[in-house]
Formats: sequence, C-alpha cells, structure tokens
Amino acid sequence: MSKTNYSHLSNKKFILIISFFISFYIQANDLDNQKDILTSKEIQKKEIKDYILHHLKDSHDFSLLSYTKENGEKKYIGFPLPVIIWDKGLKVFSSSRFNHGKKVAVVDNSYYALYHNKIYKTDEKGTIFYDENKHPKNIKPLDFSITKGVISIFFTAFLMFYIFKNLADSYKKNGKIASGVGRFFEPIIIYIRDEIAIPNIGTKHYKKYMSYLLTIFFFIWFLNLLGLTPLGINVTGNIAVTFCLALITFIITNLTANKNYWKHIFWMPGVPIPMKIILAPIELLGVFIKPFSLMIRLYANISAGHIVLMSLIALMFIFKNWLGSSLSFLLAFSISIIEILVAVLQAYIFTVLSALYFGFASEENNH
Repeated sequence: MSKTNYSHLSNKKFILIISFFISFYIQANDLDNQKDILTSKEIQKKEIKDYILHHLKDSHDFSLLSYTKENGEKKYIGFPLPVIIWDKGLKVFSSSRFNHGKKVAVVDNSYYALYHNKIYKTDEKGTIFYDENKHPKNIKPLDFSITKGVISIFFTAFLMFYIFKNLADSYKKNGKIASGVGRFFEPIIIYIRDEIAIPNIGTKHYKKYMSYLLTIFFFIWFLNLLGLTPLGINVTGNIAVTFCLALITFIITNLTANKNYWKHIFWMPGVPIPMKIILAPIELLGVFIKPFSLMIRLYANISAGHIVLMSLIALMFIFKNWLGSSLSFLLAFSISIIEILVAVLQAYIFTVLSALYFGFASEENNH
C-alpha cells in the first residue's frame, strides 16, 4: 500500500474517532439537559401539589395571594388572624408571630410552632419530634383559633342575616310583597317550602323544620359560591364543617322523632319476630349511616371540584405554550361553570335528604 493511501485511511480513522467523541459529548449534554428539565418539572409538579393541598386546608391567617421575589423570598398578601389556644390556661396572640410557619411563637415562656397548619408545643428552635410512623409527638394544645374558615362562616352568617332581615322588613312595609334583592330569593324560599319541605315532611309538621331547611340550604350554597372566588376559601371542602352540619341534622332528626319512628327501628310492625331481631341492628346502624352519607357527599364533591379546577389552572404553568395553556384555560373555565351548578346542587341535595330524614322522624301510623 502506498504512503498516500495509508495517510488517507489514517485521516478517515481520525475523523471517525473525533466524530464519535463529539456525538457522544452532544448526547451526554442532551441527557444532562433532559435530566435538568425533568428535575425542574418534577419540582414544579411537587410545588403545585403542595399548593393545592395547602388550599384545601384551613389556615391561621387570611392570605389572598403570594409571590416569590427574585432573591427566592416568598411574600404573602393578606392579614393575620387571632390565635386562641388552651395550654394550662387561655392564650391569645396574633398569627403573625408564626410568620406563615417560618418562626416560633413565644407566649408566656412557652414555644409554639405551626406545622401543617396545626399548632404544636415545641422548644425555642421549633423542633418537631416524630414517632415510628413519622407522626408528630409534640404536645398539641386545644385550638380555638379564629381561622380563615371561621371568618368565612361569620361572613356568610352575617350576609344571610342581612339579606333575609331586609326581605322580612320589605314584607312588613309593602304588605307581603318582596322588594330589592329579596325578589330573587323569594321564589327559592317558596320552592323549598312547596317542593322540598311539604312533600317530604307533610303539611302537618313541615313548619317546625322550615327555618332549619332554609338556613342549611342558603348556608351551604353561599359557602360553596364563596369557595369559587379568588379568595382561596374552602369551607365546605373541610370535613370538620360537613361533619358539624350532618351532626345538626342527626340531632334534630332524633330529638324530634316520635314513637312511631323508634318503633320502626327497633320493633318493626307487621314483621315476624325472628326478622325483627335481625333487622333491628341494621335499622339502628342506618340511623348513623344517613348523616355519615350527608357528611361524605358534600365534603367529597366540593373537595374534588377544587382539586380538578386548580389542577387545570396549574397545567397552564406546566405547558407554557399557546396550545396547551389555551386548552387548560378553556377546560378550567368550563369546570368553573359546572362548579357553579354543583354549588347549588349540593345545597339542594343536603336540604332534600335532611327533609327526608325529618319526614321519617315525624311520620305517623296512618301514613
């Protein structure tokens, strides 16, 4: 082989080796970039998940919105709320001492830390101790604080009192003719009376339950609508709230129940004695299952609606392009419209089922 051909082959080998290393380097850089992109997306998804979970929970301060500054510091726009706890005595202080969970509050030589929206007694460093299941072992004082959810409940109660007080006053002034905003609510009140209370309870006993049925319908409806505003409030998506509402229905049902109601539970008429013994525990269990279903239905539907809506909004920040973000916006807008219907539907279902239970409790022998 001539020297010219040999040098030509050597040059080809050299070029192939260089090309191999260049392509390997480019692929390695691409893999690193892909890993960085995946890592940043995973971090973003985790932040979105934490934000949604934080939204679903109650909080000790009323934060309207938050943003992150260039130096990475997170700023909140809102106002603090009073913290009321019982720890060897009543202690009242502002939630601003926690600084959104970043600081330890010192009250009467005792240290308290905010961890996952719950207050724990701790040391000056804010140390949280865990058991084998990674649950906090710190002492948790009794918490009677005025939280974001409580403020929302107070606001809704005041709004209802204002609206229906004006409606009652307009009846007195105009001779049982509604005026102003009362004209919108009057047909709803009549509908609850004629289509919910009377058919399910009966004309004889419906009046003693009307005040509760009206209150529970508008209370749940207004809170559901309040949860759809940009204020970030999720009251009826809190199982503690739905538990209390269901508990009130349970108490009213059983305290106003007549003898016929209890007779149908423990000793059903017209049923053979062996079947009565079998059915009595089942009927008694049903007494507790009914309010439990009220609690879970309202809690699950409202929480699911908030999760879906906020997840669709979060997709706009994940896609970061015209097509994906536009589709996410349209879906979020459509779900928002559906949630407005769900807000009144859940209030209606809760009211209908409560009226149905009251009807069972007040049913007489000849019905």
